[in-house]
Amino acid sequence: MPPTTSSPPPCTSPTSSLSITETVNGSHKFTIQGYSLAKGIGVGKHIASETFTVGGYQWAIYFYPDGKNPEDHSSYVSVFIALASEGTDVRALFELTLIDQSGKGKHKVHSHFDRSLESGPYTLKYRGSMWGYKRFFRRAMLESSDFLKDDCLKIHCTVGVVVSTTDCSRLHSIKVPESDVGDHFGMLLENEDCSDIIFNVQGQKFHAHKLVLVARSPVFENELLDAMEEDNSEKVISDIEPKVFKALLHFIYKDDLIEDEELSASSSTSVISVFDTLTAKLLEAADRYDLPRLRLMCEAVLCKDISVSSVAKILALADRYHAMDLKSVCLKFSAENLVAVVQSDGFEYLKENCPLLQSELLKTVAGCEEDVSGGGKSRSVWAQFSDGGDTNDRSIRQPWENGGERSQNMWAQPENSNGRSPRQEE
Repeated sequence: MPPTTSSPPPCTSPTSSLSITETVNGSHKFTIQGYSLAKGIGVGKHIASETFTVGGYQWAIYFYPDGKNPEDHSSYVSVFIALASEGTDVRALFELTLIDQSGKGKHKVHSHFDRSLESGPYTLKYRGSMWGYKRFFRRAMLESSDFLKDDCLKIHCTVGVVVSTTDCSRLHSIKVPESDVGDHFGMLLENEDCSDIIFNVQGQKFHAHKLVLVARSPVFENELLDAMEEDNSEKVISDIEPKVFKALLHFIYKDDLIEDEELSASSSTSVISVFDTLTAKLLEAADRYDLPRLRLMCEAVLCKDISVSSVAKILALADRYHAMDLKSVCLKFSAENLVAVVQSDGFEYLKENCPLLQSELLKTVAGCEEDVSGGGKSRSVWAQFSDGGDTNDRSIRQPWENGGERSQNMWAQPENSNGRSPRQEE
């Protein structure tokens, strides 16, 4: 009798999983203004970009005007991307692009992307590890090329951090699109459908919807609530420019900033004052109509434009329209660059029109001094005044130690060793 064989037990539904290895990508634009002044800092010494985050790690671009390799005798500039945060065996792809500023688009590109790497992605072992080129560009050729314009270089960098995950949901997933409610409300504004109020702004008319305005702004709520039942009522506004009111309505309906060249233009590179920019006027409108998110958006735009020459007026603007985050950044920047800011034309405006802000700046400087004493900063704020000699150091520190005199002497321009101010020497 043949032996009997047992059949295998019935199988349950098979399970599945998917291993995915991909890159999390991010980019950073690094502008080096004053290239000719950076030369001569020494071989192996670099200028660093602000750190930026990609894939959960901090990164920075290092530019070596005199090169990184002593054997090259400063005949090349070097560029590297460095891991600026703690990490072990971080695998990544990199791309460095030196921008052709002639408009011809002939950029110099070194890239790991879109090509096969024989040994795989580059591995950075620890914080401070770098990838880049000691001989990125021959310096003599660089200085006569279209990459250098107005003593300025522009370097773009892309980092792709390699990550691996096991995911079963991607085999069967449903993608939910981003919300388009702003687009729909924007169409409502553009088509003027069912509008029930007209704003006459210096002769230009804008159709809008009371319910939308009331829902978005408590100020509009107070102004329009009593007129809700009136159709096509007209409200005259004479103290806002039409382009500013248009940008205001755009935000109220679409919850983002209007696309406008003037809004993105930098006041530091423009002949107009920061007070006359569309961003500044929109900040004023955000404060007037109690729109904190719009105020914060305007603060973010203005923050990018902070420099030694502009910070004083941006500080005054932030204080006037209750832009507290922007004000904090301006105070800190001014304290950290005190000598240059005090000598700027914008600071003259601050002294004449916003004397109370001087006291706030003084307190911020005091806070920076406390950081110095605690080891938080490598160089005292007041030490900036001592660059001209010991006489300067004493003339500044004395009023600081004498509480009754410090407010008056704080704003005195630092003198050189010959007793003349920098402005007199010019």
